[in-house]
Amino acid sequence: MTLLQAATDVRLRAYAPYSRFKVGAAIRAASGVVYQGCNVENVAYPEGTCAEAGAIAAMIAAGDTVIAEVCVIADSPSPVPPCGGCRQKLAEFAAPEVQVTLCTTDGAQKVMTVAELLPGLFTAAHMDRT
Repeated sequence: MTLLQAATDVRLRAYAPYSRFKVGAAIRAASGVVYQGCNVENVAYPEGTCAEAGAIAAMIAAGDTVIAEVCVIADSPSPVPPCGGCRQKLAEFAAPEVQVTLCTTDGAQKVMTVAELLPGLFTAAHMDRT
């Protein structure tokens, strides 16, 4: 299964009764295993979970810690990039050159790297006082 197909399939299972904006994400870990995530909203909007965060949580829960590739899909006029929090989450587990493919349900795609998504990345090195 391709990352796009995995993201497309999981998007259909998103729980988005408030925004009606379903998002699916698929991550290929360095191990080759594909992890999926979809957005899960909550009545205490915006206290929900993004698709990217869900896929990362599934990856970590399974014991993988390195992202090799990402695909995100939404029903939007143009490819939707991850929110700021998810960009930081992706950067925690992905090298700057990791490819992130942003897709629409109509077939539009935009390919970026993690570094392009999050310039000026905050890292653990910023907390090193030695």
